[in-house]
Amino acid sequence: MSQEPKKSLQIQEIIGLKPQHFADLIRTAQLVFDPCAGLSGRNIKVNWEDFGIPHNVADNLKEIGQEYQYASPHIPPEVIWGKLTTESRIWFIENKDILWRFEEIFPALDED
Repeated sequence: MSQEPKKSLQIQEIIGLKPQHFADLIRTAQLVFDPCAGLSGRNIKVNWEDFGIPHNVADNLKEIGQEYQYASPHIPPEVIWGKLTTESRIWFIENKDILWRFEEIFPALDED
């Protein structure tokens, strides 16, 4: 039996992360990758540092956002945790309760 789900639960309990935090992170990563949410004819350049996302973290989120561009945000936390750099993990922990705000600023991928 794999230790990953057990490890994931330990990470979540120790750090105070919940599945909703990971879903918010995926949605944020999708928006960092494509702030226009795939809408043709729109192209905007975003300085993510203006939104409190350091350059290296934004690069890591772009990679994750590209990989899960059209995926449900409910990906197993241990999968996402494993894709985060150390710097991104720290940023995620510090900002976990405000990630939902990015959806308010940019159009959501799953809205008409």
